[in-house]
Amino acid sequence: MALLVLAIALIPYGIKWLKKRSALGGMGGMDASRIVSAIAVGAHQRVLVLEVGPPHARVWLTLGVTASAINCLHKSVLLSSTEGGASDASEKLLVDKWNESRE
Repeated sequence: MALLVLAIALIPYGIKWLKKRSALGGMGGMDASRIVSAIAVGAHQRVLVLEVGPPHARVWLTLGVTASAINCLHKSVLLSSTEGGASDASEKLLVDKWNESRE
């Protein structure tokens, strides 16, 4: 009986291990998203910039996040990853646009 309980308790760890070992990594062929920036604008509000999508079509999403909702504030397509330093170039372009809007 104890072995049965132990086997059932180990099932989630086995699934997690299999996901790590699979070719897709549990992501369905899509690269993981990453948080580019996060700013707290209140006690329970944040503005996040996320980079999502496959390597050839990365997108930055600017999201307003509260305790009860997530709203997409802006969407920005990054430059192609086949170009050298595309992420750096896209980040510089976004920072330049931000600085222009503040002037």
